[in-house]
Amino acid sequence: MLAVHTVEGEPVPSPETMQQSYRDVEAVNAQLIDAGAWVFAGGLHPASTATVVRVRDGDVLTTDGPFAETKEQLGGFWVIKVADLDAALEWSAKAAAACRAPVEVRPFQEEPEG
Repeated sequence: MLAVHTVEGEPVPSPETMQQSYRDVEAVNAQLIDAGAWVFAGGLHPASTATVVRVRDGDVLTTDGPFAETKEQLGGFWVIKVADLDAALEWSAKAAAACRAPVEVRPFQEEPEG
């Protein structure tokens, strides 16, 4: 997974920069599809729109806002299928340039056989 991080309090990009970023992300998406690496992707609304759900002693508790009290939050992601970490890192560099934001690379856990 390529996870795009946003940082609260950073200056908001100009509308022109945002439009260029959207075009750049679409270009990366097209490259991923052409390479057969695309699984799916999505952008997220701000962390302030999140709802955290917990179950304690059978009771469901919900709270508004993000789970983590931090300035850095998940802003979007790509799920890709590639041969190895090196390939994922190559795609993450393209993603980070397109989004103009840090991108974390994390593998999924292997499915247990059975």
